[in-house]
Parts: sequence; C-alpha cells; structure tokens
Amino acid sequence: MTETPDLLPARVGVIGGSGLYAMPGLTPLEEIELPTPFGSTSDTLRLGRLHGMEIVFLARHGRQHHLLPSEIPYRANLWAMRKLGVRWLVSVSAVGSLQDSIRPRDMVVPDQFIDRTHQRPQTFFGDGCVAHVSLADPTCPALNTLLADATASSLPASRQVHRGGTYLCMEGPAFSTRAESALHRSWGCAVIGMTNLTEARLAREAEMAYSSLSMVTDYDCWHNEHDDVSVELVIGHLRANAEATEPILSHLIQLLQEKRPTSLAHTALSDALITPAAVVPMETRRRLELFTMPYWGPYNPT
Repeated sequence: MTETPDLLPARVGVIGGSGLYAMPGLTPLEEIELPTPFGSTSDTLRLGRLHGMEIVFLARHGRQHHLLPSEIPYRANLWAMRKLGVRWLVSVSAVGSLQDSIRPRDMVVPDQFIDRTHQRPQTFFGDGCVAHVSLADPTCPALNTLLADATASSLPASRQVHRGGTYLCMEGPAFSTRAESALHRSWGCAVIGMTNLTEARLAREAEMAYSSLSMVTDYDCWHNEHDDVSVELVIGHLRANAEATEPILSHLIQLLQEKRPTSLAHTALSDALITPAAVVPMETRRRLELFTMPYWGPYNPT
C-alpha cells in the first residue's frame, strides 16, 4: 500500500445499515442536508471526527429505518458522500449466512458480489453519456485488508471474521424462499443481503474505494437445525453486532490514520468514459461534473 499526497485530506465515509443508525464514538461536528442531482439522501449526513480524522456517516435506511432496500436513494447517497470529499467508504450491513462455517454474529468482509436485484438504478451515467467502469474486483483489496485486520483484533475469540467470500445481493424486502436459498448456496455464495452491490457499483463510478463489513444475523432459511429467519431473530443479533462495531470502526480509523491506501477505484473513470465530452447534453454534463471534472475539466456552457 502506498500513499498519494492529493488524497490525504480526503474523508472516510461510513454507511450504517440495519441496527446501526449512528456511529459510536464519533465526535459530532455538523449535520448536513445536501441537495443532489439525484434527489434527497436517506437522511442528513453527519460529519464528525474520530481519532483526528473527519468521518461522514449516513444511516442507509434513515435513522428511523423507514426505507425499504429498493427505496434507498443509492445515487443520492453516494453522490453526497463524494461531494463531501469521501474517498474511502465502509458499509456496515446485516446479512444472512449461506454456509455452515459462517455463524450468526460472525463478520464477513466480502470481495465478490452476485446481483439478483431488478428494481433500482445502478449507474450515474446514461442520458447521453456512456461509461463502463471495471467491476471485476468490486471492493478495494487494500481497504478490505485493513477492515478485516481491525475486525479480527476487536472481536472476542468466540466470533470469527471471514476474509473474502461472495455476497448475494437480492431485491427484498421479503427474505428468501427455501428454493432460492438452496440455489444461492449451490453457487458457493457466503452471505446474502439486499443493499451492498448497488452501493459498490456506484462507489466505483464515483471513484471511491469501497469495503463492506457484513454482520451475520441468521442462516437465511436453508439450515434445518436453526430457526428460519425472522425479524425477531434478526433484531437480537443486530443489537449484538451493532455493539461490536464501535471497537472495529475505531481501530479501522486508527489504521487509516497511519496509512491511507490508494485504490484503483480512485481513477476508475480514467479509461471508462466512452462518449466524447463535446456531445454530452448540457444537463447530463452538469449532473456528472463532480465525477468527470478531472478528465473533462470544468463545465462552462457557452
């Protein structure tokens, strides 16, 4: 891992999923309501400081958990994070386990995704501008390593961190059928959730390094020796997992203070923009300027 001087002032973003509606240990600085070209964010963005580093926190479903996975304004959320200077983005999420070895209250740092969603926008581009980013490795390996190291050093011996694995991203909001759960297991998936791949796609387009702390709450519905997933079951494990996030995130921020890793994500658009800037419609250029300025320069309509 190396450092790039122009990235050092950048901020770290944390998106809190089910059960994590505030970031423990964060010294508050400001609550920000930021208009975006893609509508309103899930909630106000909370800017604070932890171990001397500025952090931007956002509750993915809103702090009252009022948004379904399909209703989350992913593009607005990710645009706002990038606008506020975030270059390293950590997602904290509740997931179900698809493997015997991954137990409830374990943590997984996935490195691959399979997409089973079908109702949500997944790109900032379109409307006269085409870009194809590489998503072969959808998370940042260097940030994954730091997150897994911070998790391993913070969890009690009875709980494991699993480094790598495939996250199956389903539409929801209903949990899986038994047939679906069996299918996903046959594909070798490690965990199942409803949000992270959409964020990972958009984070790559926004040139932010992305990593997921997936907190296991249940065995989905495939495991004959365990109860089927239910809200009551999930909430109990959510509370325990949420308590574990404070030392994990605290340690991660300390590691990032020592060395902030560069990532291929930080220049993901350098060879991804296909449409010539001169032919992109005015409104599309304006909407995308946050991402395209390093390559096309500032937009100055004549």
